Amino acid sequence: MFKKLLPLLLVIVSAAYAQAQQFKVLLFTKTAGFHHVSIHEGVAGIRNLASRHNFSVDWQENADVFSEKGLANYAAVIFLNTTGDILNDAQQATFEKYIKSGKGFVGIHSAADTEYDWAWYGKLVGMYFKTHPAQQTAFLDVKDSNFPGLERFPKRLLWTDEWYEYKKPYNADDLKILITLDEKSYDPKTNQGTGMGAEHPMAWYHNYDGGRAFYTGLGHIGLVYSDQSFLDHLYGGIYWAATGKGLK
Repeated sequence: MFKKLLPLLLVIVSAAYAQAQQFKVLLFTKTAGFHHVSIHEGVAGIRNLASRHNFSVDWQENADVFSEKGLANYAAVIFLNTTGDILNDAQQATFEKYIKSGKGFVGIHSAADTEYDWAWYGKLVGMYFKTHPAQQTAFLDVKDSNFPGLERFPKRLLWTDEWYEYKKPYNADDLKILITLDEKSYDPKTNQGTGMGAEHPMAWYHNYDGGRAFYTGLGHIGLVYSDQSFLDHLYGGIYWAATGKGLK
């Protein structure tokens, strides 16, 4: 009798566990350009965050998930080190509709090096990647400690990463800057210029087209996905994008 009931009990337990999750997110890592080897460490780090903070995450590289049915159960979509042209026209339209319905977006590092011909996406992510110098150590300055995940950050933090320089934003007045990069603390020179100047943003958020979008330029180096400071920062962005909660 017990053996007959066991499958039913497993279904009940699984259903109860699923209901107990705070929210569900889609983790998308498709690349059509440069492929970051840190993607796998990023996936592992976000899965650990899901276990730690009681949310559910599904990892996909197949863009077919960008259908109304495929996105229906997700509170937010995370673009982890995506690059290039990764969604076709129909998938783009579906994603636009998804965000307009009040859902969230999280972009990590080269999410800004993605979909250059899709103006709506450029406004969603906030800024497009332009160039970067060699990886090096620099100082980060926290501009807004009231955003979730930044409560325990020091106001100034020594960090090593690949420092993106961004093209001018579509909507500079709309972006709420969380972290900036001190260009005096490293060498920003590239063959395209000498950096962005006194205000070099590295993380921001905004409400956009009915939904929410968070972006962090950190996340090139694989080991940051096991760094607690970065994980706090990343979870704060995921939490806000998925729920709209956490702002003071």
